[in-house]
Amino acid sequence: MQELRGMPVVKGIAGDITKRIEELSKKGIVPKLAVVRVGEREDDLSYERGLLKRFSAVGAQVASYVYPDTVTQEELEEGITRLNEEKDVHGILVFRPLPKHLNEERIKELVTPQKDVDCMGSINNAHVFAQDGKGHAPCTPQAVIEMLDFYGFNLTGKKAVVVGRSMVVGKPLAMMLLKKNATVTVCHTKTENLKEECKDADFLFAAAGVAEMIDASYVREGQVVIDVGINVKDGKLCGDVAYDAVSPIVLAITPVPGGVGTVTTSVLLKHTVESAEN
Repeated sequence: MQELRGMPVVKGIAGDITKRIEELSKKGIVPKLAVVRVGEREDDLSYERGLLKRFSAVGAQVASYVYPDTVTQEELEEGITRLNEEKDVHGILVFRPLPKHLNEERIKELVTPQKDVDCMGSINNAHVFAQDGKGHAPCTPQAVIEMLDFYGFNLTGKKAVVVGRSMVVGKPLAMMLLKKNATVTVCHTKTENLKEECKDADFLFAAAGVAEMIDASYVREGQVVIDVGINVKDGKLCGDVAYDAVSPIVLAITPVPGGVGTVTTSVLLKHTVESAEN
């Protein structure tokens, strides 16, 4: 069994990004991500700290714009509109979910597509589904693709099964796998004969958001299993795959933590640099 860890992928991306940032610096440009955070949720703060560390390591910037939980729709929209207009801001990331009194859909569409580095809005989503090479894909599905490329997996003609149908991971990932010439089946928790569908896959992608749902009865020898889930069970971080039960069976598998999630912030950095270059 091969364990597909994220850190070697991160180092590979960082090597390429460092050169590109050096070229930008010659033109007086420093890639800058604006993080818009409402409130003090611990998971948001943790992710923000990770971003600051990853960006500063290669000479890019993260600027935090923090609003209280009581912020009004108008105040938040005004803030994002200002960031859209600031020439030294190349990417905008709004931490979600937002408090219930705010209209999240309006906020997602307000970020200009060029700066929508995590594919929140419908325009960049349309580019993902059109597979026309424009815009920015969602960071988590892109992190999956980065890992597959790094470890040298060829998906042409292979059967890929995606368990999960969210607009954040499942659906865009399916489109990106199609571009890799895989034959893609999208399943979910209501799929009949789900175990048989999963066992039939050459590449199995778990993104249902259910802790350790994929156990030994869902897999067979020779499969590559990519776990996109991030859950907490019994106080510990885990994926959608029961790692200890599945890993002895399959050909290759990503761990949680230490797998896809590790690469996500590097993809966000890559998208911000691309935006700065453009």
